[in-house]
Amino acid sequence: MPHHDLLIIGAGSGNTIIGPEHDHLDIAIAEPAEFGGTCMNRGCIPSKMLVYAADLSLNAQTAKKLGVKSSFSGVDWDEIQKRIFGRIDPIAEAGLSYREGLENVTVYRDKAAFISEKTLSIAGEVISADQIVIAAGAQPDIPQLPGLDETPFHTSDSIMRMSDLPDRIVIVGGGFIAIEMAHIFGAFGSEVTMVLRGEEFLREADSSIRKRITEIYEDRFTVYLSEEVEHVAHKGKFLINLKKGTDIEADELLIATGRNPNTEFLNPEKGGVRCDESGYVITDEYLRTSADGVWALGDVTNPLQLKHTANAEARIISNNLLNPENLIKIDRSVIPKAVFGNPQIASVGFTEDDLLSDKVPYLKSIRDYSDTAFGWAMEDQQGFVKLLIDPSTRLLLGAHIIGYQASTLIQQLVTAMNVSITVDELARNQLYVHPALPEVIEQALLGFEE
Repeated sequence: MPHHDLLIIGAGSGNTIIGPEHDHLDIAIAEPAEFGGTCMNRGCIPSKMLVYAADLSLNAQTAKKLGVKSSFSGVDWDEIQKRIFGRIDPIAEAGLSYREGLENVTVYRDKAAFISEKTLSIAGEVISADQIVIAAGAQPDIPQLPGLDETPFHTSDSIMRMSDLPDRIVIVGGGFIAIEMAHIFGAFGSEVTMVLRGEEFLREADSSIRKRITEIYEDRFTVYLSEEVEHVAHKGKFLINLKKGTDIEADELLIATGRNPNTEFLNPEKGGVRCDESGYVITDEYLRTSADGVWALGDVTNPLQLKHTANAEARIISNNLLNPENLIKIDRSVIPKAVFGNPQIASVGFTEDDLLSDKVPYLKSIRDYSDTAFGWAMEDQQGFVKLLIDPSTRLLLGAHIIGYQASTLIQQLVTAMNVSITVDELARNQLYVHPALPEVIEQALLGFEE
């Protein structure tokens, strides 16, 4: 039976754990799919490359309002895919080749499943290890919809690699994947229809953000709110029957109803690894699981499923594997996130709903992009910044932005929360470039002085 000092299950962020300081260890990596994980191959990286092309396409279609005579004549889907995956695929292949070429690393190209404590089965072979890191990621959630299994539907894992750009696409779901993909295909010229069970998009977002993005997407696409799919069929085209009686025909169907942790095939309970009721591996503040010598990180542990949190966790485990007497804790107190639809959405900290639910005292300030000179330049009537603070300490409790470059603007507020800068210090103790867009942050901060 092969035995290793360290076994890493998953070659996404898990692959980044290994550095020169681990060269003395006999290491194994179990990865059935591409090296680089979801982010590199099927998630953040290819989707943002598509988003940027979609932003340019949408700009060409909407520039008339600024007096610019531009036109949009479609996109070359094949060329877009070549640009994206022509860069990504070689990186994934090189990552695999590099790890396979290291003398102290063994790569198993299959799933790993616990059969007992610190003992797993990989492709029928029994493997053991002194320490194990579970970094198996997540997979698309597939709802139980009548007829769906008999159709060639897409998930986020496959949609970006489909061969042809659809004339009509139906997207089931109202989360960040649905929002980003609707923007991409809508900007590229597809007719987009969205179906979601809730009354608004992004149910976890701040109420003001939910309201605004729902208004924007209802104006841009055909959206069915508080609706469910009753039946799906495919005979050359998709036919989607909704419970309230609407029938929709489309070329492609994207199921974007969330992602589930990859723990089902792992049999974690056989290895003494506890999971919560949703299947996420439970860890302590040092990222240790309930099983001795077993650690976990990333999407398999965290419903937020953010690459930047997974990378931070990989750095923690990288240290803790070698320093049992000097363990480092993970700090999840300030976690920013962003949605790259159009407009972008970014947030950090508590939502107003959270504070109301917990009866936490707060003050809020909201400023529209249109209140700034750069907002005028863009003729922006959609974007705004919403800040929430503690009335006694004047520290930020939460920040929520929707609009152009929201994912960039949020970073200053993330820093302020991390180092406990008051809103007064953040507003007054520095100069804001005029007439740059960060002035909308400045104005929102100054709103607490009114």
